[in-house]
Amino acid sequence: MDRKRIYLSSPTMHGEEQKYVQEAFDTNWVAPLGPNVNAFEKELAAYTGCGHAAALSSGTAAIHLALKLLGVKRGDKVFVPDLTFSASCNPIVYENGEPVFIDAEPDTWNMSPEALRRAFEKYPHPKAVICVHLYGTPAKLAEIMAICEEHHVPLVEDAAESLGSTYKGRHTGTFGKYGIYSFNGNKIITTSGGGMFVSAEEAAARKVTFYATQARDPARHYQHSEIGYNYRMSNVVAGIGRGQLLHLEEHKAKKKEIYRQYQEAFADMPEIMMNPLNPEGDANCWLSGMVIAEGCSVTPDKIMDALEAENIESRPIWKPMHLQPVFADCDFVSHYADGTSVGEDVFARGLCLPSDVKNTQEDMELIIRTIRGCFEG
Repeated sequence: MDRKRIYLSSPTMHGEEQKYVQEAFDTNWVAPLGPNVNAFEKELAAYTGCGHAAALSSGTAAIHLALKLLGVKRGDKVFVPDLTFSASCNPIVYENGEPVFIDAEPDTWNMSPEALRRAFEKYPHPKAVICVHLYGTPAKLAEIMAICEEHHVPLVEDAAESLGSTYKGRHTGTFGKYGIYSFNGNKIITTSGGGMFVSAEEAAARKVTFYATQARDPARHYQHSEIGYNYRMSNVVAGIGRGQLLHLEEHKAKKKEIYRQYQEAFADMPEIMMNPLNPEGDANCWLSGMVIAEGCSVTPDKIMDALEAENIESRPIWKPMHLQPVFADCDFVSHYADGTSVGEDVFARGLCLPSDVKNTQEDMELIIRTIRGCFEG
């Protein structure tokens, strides 16, 4: 096909990234430490107001080390959203814990406070709660935090998709005891691959850095009193992140504009509903999603096939974790008392739309025209 590829969400470089990367090469700081790593941590901490940060190889590594700090061990229950990517859940298993999947709620598609309360009734003493801000939309943090505080259980914020989003004027990722961000290739800013652990506690960030550098004790020789990991971000990768961070607000504005265009374009179509936003927050709109009205003959697959025929990338909504074969033995707590799953319904009727900051007006018109065409005739 001669037509250019329109991507779901691909990296967008600006030029400043190369300056920091070149500095790493010029000074021979290409190891998993160096000035770019230190500066990226400080700059990200200053932007979010998180306090302290530790740059790591991935957001998944950040979740893993957050759970390790909390002492998750074999048999411990950890409550985690059902409607998310598996990276939110896999680290629980790394530490031999047991995920308990909490259904989404219809207002934001994030963790349901109602289901969370029901989970605490069934399992009064989980080790932690992981909250995800799906597709960049802040969860109902006030309710979730109140439930966690009532039960004296720490909250870990998986803000992998929501860097730049705020809730009541404060950055997501800074509400929980620990927070994490991702800089994977498709995120709102990227380091090609990388993540960040954040906390108001300096000691926690230092401990994560210790674990991430193979838990080497402060001795002249190589001595290890704890099991460590090779999770530190490299100085080269951190240079990319520093250049990207300069454009985060620009990317956020573009993502929000893409969401607005979709919302306006489908406003006259009762068959289409855009992913809901939290009115108490300011979403970065990392990915725009839509759901098709119940009973409509058009399916997500039909729309995705039509888009693909135009060389346009789209993607299904995350498949709920309790439907994943690898988690078949894990418990699931639904939003509704009758067991009806919000996440299953969103997955069955929804898809993610192209949300690349490089989308031109012509790109947007083609995407919208193609989707509308699926409902005509």
